[in-house]
Amino acid sequence: MTEGKTVATAMIGAAALLLSLMPAAYAAQCGNGPGGFEAWKREFSAEAQSKGIGQTAISALMQTNYASATINADRSQHSFSLSLDQFLAKRGAATIVARGRSLKQSQAAMFASIEQRYGVPPGPLIAIWGMETGFGSQRGNQNMLSSIATLAYDCRRPEFFTEQLYAALKLVDRGALSGSTRGSMHGEVGQTQFMPKNILAYGTGNLDVAANALASTANFLKANGWRAGAGYQPGEPNFAAIQAWNAAGVYQKAIALMGRQIDGGGGAAAVR
Repeated sequence: MTEGKTVATAMIGAAALLLSLMPAAYAAQCGNGPGGFEAWKREFSAEAQSKGIGQTAISALMQTNYASATINADRSQHSFSLSLDQFLAKRGAATIVARGRSLKQSQAAMFASIEQRYGVPPGPLIAIWGMETGFGSQRGNQNMLSSIATLAYDCRRPEFFTEQLYAALKLVDRGALSGSTRGSMHGEVGQTQFMPKNILAYGTGNLDVAANALASTANFLKANGWRAGAGYQPGEPNFAAIQAWNAAGVYQKAIALMGRQIDGGGGAAAVR
């Protein structure tokens, strides 16, 4: 064997070894349209089964459909590029604050219990609740598993949504979710819109129940550094926990502002 062939053979062997060491989760080929989704499901299901995902969840995954509405929504998140004033107007911030103040009073015992346990005051929790689902009135009507499977298959952000899909499959295996669970466009479920990975980490009970969803949200914020009694406006210690909830800067500022007004800060000034 010549030196060149020896080097080539060694390179092929090294490449084969490298491929054999790559995580199985990325073996399924991503795509940018519905054409390859069925083949991807078969490949992903085999990988998931080898990682301990049970037959109930595998069967649910195989019944998912390519969610074109989810892909369209994922490509059209224009509201996060608005100014703060525009975003507040578009999301109905004044209505959220007005109703939020009323809920803070009528549900005072619930919010006091949550604050005692997690250190999070009502304002930011109510702002998140109102912003995410209009206080539970708009929780989405998309098939949760189809949405997440489609985004795990899509080439735009497969790593993030592959983790979410594995979490969703674990929840299906446990009976906490099912193949028919409905949610929002990206697979968020419940009164405050939790992704599956966060349900596993921070969920406390059925998230379609407001008290459970709000407690879970407080649990998330506390786990991400919330300190009881500290401020939560931009530049204050607890703002980082709000940033962990949603990556969009305009959303973060809106939650902080509305939360402060619900909690009684800012006097009689209207939400701007």
